[in-house]
Amino acid sequence: MPIRYSYKEIKNITEKFKTKLGNGGYGSVFQGKLRSGRLAAVKVLNEAKSNGQEFINEVATIGRIHHVNVVQLIGFCVEGSKRCLVYELMQNGSLEKYIFSPQDSASLSCEKLYTISLGVARGIEYLHNGCDMKILHFDIKPHNILLNENFNPKVSDFGLARLSPTDKSIVSLTAARGTIGYMAPELFYRNVGAISYKADVYSFGMLLMEMASRRKNLNALNENSSQIYFPFWVYDELQDGRKITIENDTDEEMKLAKRMMIVALWCIQTKPNDRPSMKKVVEILEQDDDLEMPPKPYFYPLNAPREENVEHTTTHSSSSLSSDMSSVSDSKE
Repeated sequence: MPIRYSYKEIKNITEKFKTKLGNGGYGSVFQGKLRSGRLAAVKVLNEAKSNGQEFINEVATIGRIHHVNVVQLIGFCVEGSKRCLVYELMQNGSLEKYIFSPQDSASLSCEKLYTISLGVARGIEYLHNGCDMKILHFDIKPHNILLNENFNPKVSDFGLARLSPTDKSIVSLTAARGTIGYMAPELFYRNVGAISYKADVYSFGMLLMEMASRRKNLNALNENSSQIYFPFWVYDELQDGRKITIENDTDEEMKLAKRMMIVALWCIQTKPNDRPSMKKVVEILEQDDDLEMPPKPYFYPLNAPREENVEHTTTHSSSSLSSDMSSVSDSKE
């Protein structure tokens, strides 16, 4: 169970917030050291968000998860307006810097990225099927995939997660949630299909496509963009038999990249029912057979009424998971 820390203990763990590892809209992350000598990452939430639903979601959701491809929550702090989360430290940071930064991308081969993608797929599959409740992440993207010292990937950041009974695949949302570029069409267009765990499959597909090509996907909703919708480009390149890889890749790596892209195209099919489950995704990523090309995906379905309650930023809805935090321990490390 996650440990409850006082704010004084958080200051001691981080040596008064001495080493900052990063920051975002949620707050800042600092390096820390526990009494046991174990290194940790301490996320300090902005006070504006400190009593928000996202904090409760993160503690309640991740506190019950134990999987090699999901980041471990060690503890938390709730004191006045202060909110902190203490995680295992992931020494190599987040995935996005290795697939989008030219200076770092060379350090990860296509073979390594394939292995990472398989780990991410297994982590998401566990969230969907390995717990007593189905956990829908709703914010799968490179920034939320953390890498340990061995580049083993772990899914992180459960601020937008929803819990759903295992026998119920459809969830109701009062607002779209996620990050533009990774959000499934059904979050924007009501006639595409119901919102379910297949939204995570779509997000994983966009992530997988970025990993295979080492290119960032374009904003599908940016009507002013002169650039072609990224999946269209990938699809057309594959259909024409062109290779979308880094020039130093070996033939074996190009074969892996092509497999990743075809799986990605299946994952981002417009209708949720046309996408595979994450269990199936793991299976087809692992197999050696030639894969069938899926139909060309389209983000905008024909004659689709646009969902009105959509914010073009990461967001959460008022119907988020609530929890009495009864699973949380008050013991000290």
